[in-house]
Amino acid sequence: QLRLVESGGGLVQAGGSLTLSCRFPTTILSTFLSQDMGWYRQAPGKDRELVAVFTGGRTPNYADSVKGRFTISKDNNRRSVSLQMNNLRPEDTAVYYCMKDYQGQTNWGQGTQVTVSS
Repeated sequence: QLRLVESGGGLVQAGGSLTLSCRFPTTILSTFLSQDMGWYRQAPGKDRELVAVFTGGRTPNYADSVKGRFTISKDNNRRSVSLQMNNLRPEDTAVYYCMKDYQGQTNWGQGTQVTVSS
């Protein structure tokens, strides 16, 4: 039973926009409201890095490199978290992973490719 269902990603030109979404179909509301959840990314040859995450289900944290361009949001009713990515740059090219962490148990999505052409 999938714990995270990702959608979105693809190929876009520099300056364009994409939206990533992730649902947590097996997560009950009380857990969703308090879990850490969001997005990491991994570019070829690089370590996985934080992009945008809700800490404790409430406080958004962004990597400096995406501040002002990316926005993380959540829908409690749908148990989902989304990442709106604007003004994309070639250096944003990576596999983006949805994640959640609750009481030290971390789950990862399968990853979705985002490619930004110059």
